[in-house]
Amino acid sequence: MFPALKSNPDAARDEGWISRLFTPRLESEEYQDLKFTLHRRLIERVNLEALSSLAPDREQAEIRDAILRLIDEERQPLTATEKSRMVEEVMAEVFGLGPLEALLQDATISDILVTTPRLVYVERAGKLTAAPVQFRDDAHLLRIIEKMVSRVGRRIDESSPMVDARLPDGSRLNAVIPPVAVDGPLLSIRRFGLSPLKPVDLIQNFTMTKEMFDLLEAAVLARLNILISGGTGAGKTTLLNVLSEFIPETERIVTIEDTAELRLRQVHVARMEARMPNIEGKGGVGIRQLVINALRMRPDRIVVGEVRGEEAIDMLQAMNTGHDGSLTTIHANSPRDAIGRLEVMVGMANSNIGFRAIRQQIASAVNLFVHVARLSDGSRRVTRITECVGVEGDTVTTQDIFKFERTGLTSTGKVKGRFSPCGIRPLFYERITAAGLSLPASTFETTVDIS
Repeated sequence: MFPALKSNPDAARDEGWISRLFTPRLESEEYQDLKFTLHRRLIERVNLEALSSLAPDREQAEIRDAILRLIDEERQPLTATEKSRMVEEVMAEVFGLGPLEALLQDATISDILVTTPRLVYVERAGKLTAAPVQFRDDAHLLRIIEKMVSRVGRRIDESSPMVDARLPDGSRLNAVIPPVAVDGPLLSIRRFGLSPLKPVDLIQNFTMTKEMFDLLEAAVLARLNILISGGTGAGKTTLLNVLSEFIPETERIVTIEDTAELRLRQVHVARMEARMPNIEGKGGVGIRQLVINALRMRPDRIVVGEVRGEEAIDMLQAMNTGHDGSLTTIHANSPRDAIGRLEVMVGMANSNIGFRAIRQQIASAVNLFVHVARLSDGSRRVTRITECVGVEGDTVTTQDIFKFERTGLTSTGKVKGRFSPCGIRPLFYERITAAGLSLPASTFETTVDIS
């Protein structure tokens, strides 16, 4: 949409490319006032509805010429760089998302976090940094939020001050406005790469070792039920996407999500997404309803983006009633904490099931926990691969198969550590061999150091 931002294909890979477009003058109050004056005069003078009937290239060329004429009329002492940037920013206000447009075109950014109109942060490679962009005021930020939300058929106002939506490019948007947001509108955008990560990418990035991945691949092919745990932004959905690649094309997959983020490569995929209730509190469709409905859709595999409430009991029952090979994620600090969270979520369903019965359900339903964490240097690591063994007394017993141990930091702040097998051949290995698969003995013996 904006040629000046797209002319350099290497710019998106350069973390400093946005900051070089800005100088203190470009972020001054006078510059911002001029930009909004031009935007207002453009709307007053140009019939945008009439121009919309033209071809997109012609429409943008006409608007660009009109902006240049308005800049000349203002007689402001702008340099060529400032004038070019001014044109692009006004174009972004008309056709795009204002100050966010440049950030959305930077492929290195994974999160955009707007805390106040003057305070915008971005995440690159797991690290938060301040972005050199600003909104004029709360009203400007609110207008951009409303523009984004309306594009996907949602609404946000005082009576419905929160929205969680999926943008056309697959990014996830969350916005909160007053009166819920105390200091003004809040905006968070979680972005996803243009091309999903492949298994080889996770191995090259040392997210896990090849031996660990071989085990997980065999577990998926052998139809083990796998639960991926971790904190926010740890990479749970990314890992779920990668593991789903090993599901055979011959199987029917039903995916269930709050906001559709999974991108499965298989053809036979039935996707369902939860729906928020309308302004009257009606029409909402929750994850639990979708899980129950999925059982009527003849699935070979059920993939739930995340269990976070009472749907946990239906997911466990599905795993226990012939839907082996199901995959899901859960927020937790460790596999042991994931078990505790499952117990609480099943209790939320008002099922009147005793804790011992719940723990037996968990032990028989979940075969494997995979815990992923984001470390202090921004890197993601699979820190535990843990087998669920059974129930002893009132406790669900587990045993680690692989773990990541931190050993320190390098001079540049990178986390050092080692991926270590725990010397245990998992009990579910019999199911792997029964599926016609095998793993070499070295899989459970190889230690890999990361430095």
